[in-house]
Amino acid sequence: MKAKELDRKFDEGEDISSYLDITKARRPGQEQKRVNVDFPLWMITSLLRRFRRN
Repeated sequence: MKAKELDRKFDEGEDISSYLDITKARRPGQEQKRVNVDFPLWMITSLLRRFRRN
C-alpha cells in the first residue's frame, strides 16, 4: 500500500492498525531510563498519605 492510500484511510477514520508493524515502534524523546533516588523517610511517608487519600 502506498503512503497516500494509508493517509487517506487514516484521515477517513479507518482502522489502519493491521497495516502497521509496531513490534519495534519507539516514541522519540520518550525513552525510559532507570535511576535510583534516595528520599528521606518523611517525604515517602507524606507521599503515601497523599496517595491513600485519593
